[in-house]
Amino acid sequence: MIEMDEMKGRGKRGLLRVVFGRTMFFLLFIALQLAFFFWIYVWLDNKYQAWGYGSFALISAILTIHILNEKQNASFKMAWLIPVLLFPVFGTLFYVFVQLQMETKIFAKRIAEVQKRTDHFLEQDTAVYERLSRRSRRNANLSLYMKKSGGYPTWDRTNFKYFPLGDEFYTDVLQELQKARRYIFVEYFIISKGILWDSILKILEQKAKEGVEVRILYDGMNSFSNLPHDYPKELEAKGIRCRIFNPIRPAISTSQNNRDHRKILVIDGHTAYTGGVNLADEYINRKVRFGHWKDNAIRLKGEAVRNFTVMFLQMWDVCSKKPDSDFDYSPYLDTGDYFHSPELDMDGFSIPFSDSPIDGEPVGHQLYLDIIYQAKKYVYIMTPYLVLDDDMITALTYAAKRGVDTVIIMPHIPDKKSAFMLAHSYYTELIEAGVKIYEYLPGFVHSKTFVSDGEKAVVGSVNMDFRSQYLNFECGVYIYENPVVEQIKKDFDETLPKCVRMTEESVEALPALHKFCGKAMRLIAPLM
Repeated sequence: MIEMDEMKGRGKRGLLRVVFGRTMFFLLFIALQLAFFFWIYVWLDNKYQAWGYGSFALISAILTIHILNEKQNASFKMAWLIPVLLFPVFGTLFYVFVQLQMETKIFAKRIAEVQKRTDHFLEQDTAVYERLSRRSRRNANLSLYMKKSGGYPTWDRTNFKYFPLGDEFYTDVLQELQKARRYIFVEYFIISKGILWDSILKILEQKAKEGVEVRILYDGMNSFSNLPHDYPKELEAKGIRCRIFNPIRPAISTSQNNRDHRKILVIDGHTAYTGGVNLADEYINRKVRFGHWKDNAIRLKGEAVRNFTVMFLQMWDVCSKKPDSDFDYSPYLDTGDYFHSPELDMDGFSIPFSDSPIDGEPVGHQLYLDIIYQAKKYVYIMTPYLVLDDDMITALTYAAKRGVDTVIIMPHIPDKKSAFMLAHSYYTELIEAGVKIYEYLPGFVHSKTFVSDGEKAVVGSVNMDFRSQYLNFECGVYIYENPVVEQIKKDFDETLPKCVRMTEESVEALPALHKFCGKAMRLIAPLM
């Protein structure tokens, strides 16, 4: 009886925490705002009836002309035109609400200011560029684009190690963290308590006690799904500095749609990691969610790490409430004699890059297109999501039609059913053109990897969908003629036998509702 009473007591306390907790208040405020916008919509809709069709048809026509002349992807234009033309009141109200978001404009201005102040830390080494030009004029042109549009220079003298599974990344990163002497920077989309994060945090805490500067930056979504709201204070008590990117607030704002999806870990300015792996147990298969989790990561040692060091510090600056001493990046970029190490004398070039949804330049998207269009023999892709715009569909189908072995590996067990239905809606068109699509039978693929012609590859956080390529902050590394490219190709070759090839018949055999929902969602795919 005593145990039963205790259980009832804990149940009541748990219910009270839900009812009077932060999440409930958050949902309440959101509901009130939605109710207010619904009232405005009803009021305008009544005016629509009173003023007649002509007035709102004129507004809709003017707005349509404006959207068609905007500088943005055609798929986004179509996603806006449908509600504006079919539902003039709702579509117009929604469009105006999105475009008048001052918070997004203020955030964009802050990012631009930080980048302007720190551009001189990312100057292109002319000797490296000249060596690349002699090797490949096409890749030199890509290097120019990545520097001009993304802000990040090309490097050589960088040693790479590729991890085809998060399990292997986990072991390596614990060893490298133990070697830190000056600082450790951690920036991840997802951080969740468990075996992986607890192991890393234990080392970070010990390093902080030894005088190593430790900074952690994570996306604000974690505060609702993975970590306590006051987790930064908990870390500060351990001697670890912490900031949250774009904390979730109880206010309807389009800025909440732009998340920090990057995965960056930097040690002492000479070692860095990126890839698809987040800091949670499912990424190292210590927690089963969607079958076997196929993910990857890559480690850099050498001069290219400078790009990741600067991009972390830039985002750290952006997330500060007021300017601080982080403006002087120089101490963090001084690596002493490390770059004279013989182990860095490896062939090839690399461009660690970041992609921002604020500047209107989809760097990751353009990089993927460049690889596909330049491919001569093959282009192999791993991605958890497949939500494509017309440019990407054209590039993939054109590659296949001109004889390039174009292969995509997708999950067979999805993490999001809606994204899976949407992905399947593209299969038939791609397969008809000759693109080969496989699904990973053991479970979920979370790798975001391109490899082509045995000479170039990309490993990073950029998915093959609108959210990654247009809405999130992302990162990755482009690699050209480095020996690690062959390791990435080997991972693809070893993964393929574990997959089932999709055909027109297998797509046709999918449930009718599944196919219909996928096709219907393409209407709003850019806004999902």
